[in-house]
Order: sequence, then C-alpha cells, then structure tokens
Amino acid sequence: MKAVLFEKFQEAPKVVSVADPTPEPHGVVLKVEATGVCRSDWHGWMGHDSDIDLPHIPGHELAGVIEAVGKDVKNWKVGDRVTVPFICGCGSCSECHAGHQQVCLHQEQPGFTHWGSFAEYVPIHQADLNVVALPETMDFATAASLGCRFATSFRAVIDQGKVSAGQWVAVHGCGGVGLSAVMIASAAGANVIGVDLDPAKLALAKELGAVAAIDGKGDVVEAIKGITKGGAHVSLDALGHPATMTNSIMCLRPRGKHIQVGLMLGDHAAPAVPMPKIVGQEIELLGSHGMQAHRYGAMLDMVESGKLDPARLVGDKISIDDAPEALMNMDKFQSIGATVITSF
Repeated sequence: MKAVLFEKFQEAPKVVSVADPTPEPHGVVLKVEATGVCRSDWHGWMGHDSDIDLPHIPGHELAGVIEAVGKDVKNWKVGDRVTVPFICGCGSCSECHAGHQQVCLHQEQPGFTHWGSFAEYVPIHQADLNVVALPETMDFATAASLGCRFATSFRAVIDQGKVSAGQWVAVHGCGGVGLSAVMIASAAGANVIGVDLDPAKLALAKELGAVAAIDGKGDVVEAIKGITKGGAHVSLDALGHPATMTNSIMCLRPRGKHIQVGLMLGDHAAPAVPMPKIVGQEIELLGSHGMQAHRYGAMLDMVESGKLDPARLVGDKISIDDAPEALMNMDKFQSIGATVITSF
C-alpha cells in the first residue's frame, strides 16, 4: 500500500510502498477514505511521544470502509462505513470496565502506538469496542475530523466542562479543536469568546457562534473579564502552550473550570502554573483526552439534527503526496479548519 513514512524524528517523511496490514483476531482493517493532519501528528514526528517506534506511519484522525475483519469480531462486516476514536481501549482494564476507554491503561493509538492512517489501509484493535458506525449522510472528510478534534472538544465542553446555557466560555486557540469547541459550546447555549492571533480564525469563530472575538496579542485576561463582568465560568486551552494555559486559568471567575485540551509536550511539558489563583479562588483544573466510542451517539445525534455542523470545520483537502509537507508545517498554525487527506 501507499503510505507516508518517516525513519527518523524531524527528518522529512517520504511517500513509500509498504505491505498491506492484516487484521488481528479482534480487529479490522480499514480502507482509509480520509484522514486529518493534526498537530498531534506533528508532535509525534518531532519525537515528543515516547510510544512511537521507528520507522513510523503517522495519522490518527480517520474514516473509511472496513476492508477485512478478524475472526473474533462480531459487530462489523466488510463494507461498513466507520470511524474510530484516536484512543482505542483494550476492553480488559479497570478503566475500560468503567466505560473510560479514553484513559485505558493499555490503550492503542493509530499513528502512535502502531502505524496510522497516512496510508491506504490501517489496522484497528478491539473493533467491537472501538469502531463507530457513520451516518450515511456524512462524508468521509467530515467524519475524519470527528475522531480527534471534534470528539475531543465535545467531551471537553460537555462531559468535562459540563457547560450549560448562559455560562461564559472562553476558547484559547481557534484551530480545529478550538473552533469545534466554539461550535459545541454555542450549541449548548453558552456565551462563547474566541481567542486567537489570526483575524481569519476569529472571524470564523464568530460565524460558528462566538459572541466575541479577542486578539491574542493583547491583554486577553482583562478583555475576557471585562466582557464577562468578572471572568469566564469555563475556559479551554485548545492550543497547548504555556501562554494560552496561563491566560485560560487567569481569565476565570472564582470556582471556574480550566480544561486543558491542547497537548503540552517537549519543551512545554512542565509549564509554570499560577497556583495562588487556583488555591485562592478554588479553580478546577481538568484534562480532556479524546472521547469513548460509546459517547459518539450523543454527538452524532446533534450532528444529524443540525445542531452541530462539523463539515464547516473542514479546511484544505490534499493528496497523500502533499501530506509530508503539510505535516512538517503543522507548527505554523496557518490553516483555517482541518486539513484532510482525501486522495490516495
């Protein structure tokens, strides 16, 4: 099969031909119809993820059609249109038994713990637990954005943040994750403030429901406190940077919630945290790491009802031959919406 592969961290990936995968007894192989290019993939290529063994094929935001089925799989057949969370649970550990596959103790992640979806085919583990059926009306490019950005934002806003109507929600970083969070929080009835350095991204945030947009080059904390008359109830760092994390915490009103969604790896793995604010105002700090397959139903119901429209977040559609350059440039924050590989 055709695939994007790198043999050393931070060395330019190449489009190569490698052997097609075969399904494990509990797994399936998908024919990839679309796969997103995500900043998490860039972190992996940089060498910030200890799970990656070289040589490696990245890619974890994917949608496609089942091509082959393992002998122990009961719920899926060849030809099914599906997607998958970027975190696949093992089904056996205590967290999986409690329904928390997103923090599975033995999790598998396409594009990290094994070869991913920057390829014509990708293997998926524990298919009966992790694979999600797609609505017939959803195109593959849109579906590919669900597994990481959109689903992660859904869980961050709804399950972790417990955002409700009338609350003020600040979203720091209006890339794919941040714009998803803006749309989802707005659909939940919140008053959303988008923060970014890019005027085009701020304009799109307002189109997606933000009631205010703030230039990240200014005094973000004071601007949010002024708009909200005291601070946000919930604030998300959707980028993953010490500056956006600090602004997210400091812009909260007393007893507010900070949700860390953006990964902080490499040089940013241990940022300084404003502890006096956290202790003195009883601020909650919450991480958010993907979403379980069994929670996709609630999200997809909102999509099918028209309350959420993730198709609006799909940006550039590229070929697999363009993927190496797109991957290496993910740290430049240039694209509006999700860049998706749709041609193999």
